[in-house]
Amino acid sequence: MTIQQLRYIIALDEHRHFAKAAEECMVTQPGLTIQLKNLEEEIGIKIFDRTKVPLKPTLLGNEIINRAKRVLNEADAIRNFVVNQKNDLEGAVTLGVISTLSPYLIPQFIKAMKEIVPDMHFNIKEAGTGQLIHGLQNGEIDIALMATPTGMPGLKEYPVFDEPFIAFLNAGHPLAGEEYYELNMTDKPNLLLLEHEYCYNAQMLDICDMTDDKRKIDGQFNYDINSIETLKNLVRAELGFAIIPQLSVVNERENTLFKPFKEPVPAREISLVTSDIFSRKLLLEKMSHAIWDCLPESIKENHVYRKIRWNDSPYFINKTAGFL
Repeated sequence: MTIQQLRYIIALDEHRHFAKAAEECMVTQPGLTIQLKNLEEEIGIKIFDRTKVPLKPTLLGNEIINRAKRVLNEADAIRNFVVNQKNDLEGAVTLGVISTLSPYLIPQFIKAMKEIVPDMHFNIKEAGTGQLIHGLQNGEIDIALMATPTGMPGLKEYPVFDEPFIAFLNAGHPLAGEEYYELNMTDKPNLLLLEHEYCYNAQMLDICDMTDDKRKIDGQFNYDINSIETLKNLVRAELGFAIIPQLSVVNERENTLFKPFKEPVPAREISLVTSDIFSRKLLLEKMSHAIWDCLPESIKENHVYRKIRWNDSPYFINKTAGFL
């Protein structure tokens, strides 16, 4: 079994076509076919079902391909380590950012990094927590900016800042005129959540001491919400209330709509997360400083926080068991 053979089966899995895979690997189609046959004979398992059109991996073949990706990821890390030791702040990197943070931080981050590392190229992908973890594990994402701790083996976390949560209320809410928000029982059924952002939902249910997300808007409508901005507009329409990260209101003018919690303030830890074989530590340091400098002073101030852990929430575990 060779590294090159592993590259061949990954290319075949991506293209599901021998000619296209051979072209990507810069090898002849017969040469690729022979290498696949040699590998299958060596391990005694058919990796691909050639009777299917397009080509399809077998059940065991899928597992072999996934393991091959991890092996190649580590092999590439050795090569990258040597290169990066010589020139740590050049080249390309893929950065994944959770969707509940990306719109409010990334524009300022891009401006800052253009000045700090002008020779770096960033591919930035906005995604949910589960997708980011999956991307880190299979090598599609180099660095993720997300809520931690993840509790996932094989990942390293570098905390950057703590982001408080605030309550976003409509003008008619009984506490709209108060300095702080305090959760009451009548509010719980009206909590608005984000569909598919399991990390965020688990945090909200933790803050509100709830165990499920089965709720309707105005008792009639089921609505799969996928953005904090939609949550805020539903609140303005007096269809519920939301607990949202503080950075999502930094540009809000209607400051009576959001209220801080009393200390200890519920907050989430935001970290740069990589695989445990990622070697570009200088880049991580530069990114961490740039993110910190982009934060408003209200985030940088010292507060007494109650860190909200999402990774061990039964809600999160149940929702993501099939995905992760």
